[in-house]
Amino acid sequence: MNWISNYVRPTINSLFSRREVPENLWTKCDECGTMLFHRELSDNQNVCTNCDHHMPITARERFSALFDGGVFTEVAVPAPVSDPLHFKDQKRYPDRMKAAIKKTGEKEAMLVAEGEIMRTPIVAAAQDFSFMGGSMSMYVGNAIIAAAERAVEMGRPLVLFSAAGGARMQEGILGLMQMPRTTIAVEMLKEAGLPYIVVLTHPTTGGVTASYAMLGDVQIAEPNALIGFAGARVIEQTIREKLPEGFQRAEYLLDHGMLDRVTHRKNLKDELVTIIRMLMGMPPAVKGDLPAPEPEAEPKPAETAK
Repeated sequence: MNWISNYVRPTINSLFSRREVPENLWTKCDECGTMLFHRELSDNQNVCTNCDHHMPITARERFSALFDGGVFTEVAVPAPVSDPLHFKDQKRYPDRMKAAIKKTGEKEAMLVAEGEIMRTPIVAAAQDFSFMGGSMSMYVGNAIIAAAERAVEMGRPLVLFSAAGGARMQEGILGLMQMPRTTIAVEMLKEAGLPYIVVLTHPTTGGVTASYAMLGDVQIAEPNALIGFAGARVIEQTIREKLPEGFQRAEYLLDHGMLDRVTHRKNLKDELVTIIRMLMGMPPAVKGDLPAPEPEAEPKPAETAK
């Protein structure tokens, strides 16, 4: 038995060998290629600290950053028929759903919640693009209707964050039918005199853009978000012309009157509060979540010396 080969050398190698690095500690920015540490990226709401590129963020992460203290209450959404068309392509639709649920930890592509942002009560709905591309399904239609009904019941504004590739192909015409259903839900808010604010995030395309995503009283978008109905390549092939640079991006749409604001994610909370309180006829929010200062008492006149 060779003591040096069998004991000493493995011991030395174990001391100086590279330690295993856990996965998902670093994320590469899609725009500039910078490697970002996961905690730093999370603290910055998934915005690149080098180039300000807005990276995808889940609905739950968005709500945790949006609501005061990250506290919110989920609004129940009625569950639709699971596989109405018995659709199958490379996989069965139920199998795709199971894979998406396992990947994201969510049961569907939209999350509805209620809570307060800077002591301003709201109802919010957000699409999760990581769940089957945020596709518009019967559940998403039910979620928007549930959000609108809850907002009307509570007398609160509805803020919706859109992120989708369009209608869900596995539900066919039933997915497309959510366009008129959600339009009626938005009309419920308007009849109740409640604000409906849409924040369009990257990407928002297809039937989502052609329905509830463009019906807001105020239209806000995150920087450089892709927003459109048909793809740029399809449009170019149809009109046989080269599209201008930046076409279908948030800044281009703002310049051409399709949006009201393009707002950085870190400033979005303050902007939403300002708009909501103005539309609801409420006084401005107090910064720092502190109560309004009490008026100073007038000094009492000094007693005359005897």
